[in-house]
Amino acid sequence: QEQLVESGGGLVQAGGSLRLSCAASERTFSSYAMYWFREAPGKEREFVAGISRSGIRTHYGDSVKGRFTISRDNAKNTVYLQMNSLKPEDTAVYYCAADTTFRRGGDVTNYDYWGQGTQVTVSS
Repeated sequence: QEQLVESGGGLVQAGGSLRLSCAASERTFSSYAMYWFREAPGKEREFVAGISRSGIRTHYGDSVKGRFTISRDNAKNTVYLQMNSLKPEDTAVYYCAADTTFRRGGDVTNYDYWGQGTQVTVSS
């Protein structure tokens, strides 16, 4: 069973950058497409980005296109989310997820594994 641990969250000023990391426990990491979601207070969990098992395909939510970049290092069992030009509306708990299927969003119950989340706060 895949265990996911996020890190890298914190407090940053608007216009700044952060890089989130998600470390996976299993050596089968390369068998999973990986994702980032976020959840702001009072809002539904939102798809942020996804990357295929090989890293060739990526997909982004409309609100982060051009600002965020997802990448992965299969040798390190880690997926990253580089977040640039951060805005106060990016404030949320960011979750890492894994699934054997490459998805472009959709029902969150379709995703196999989830991390515990890391808080990102962007001040204005």
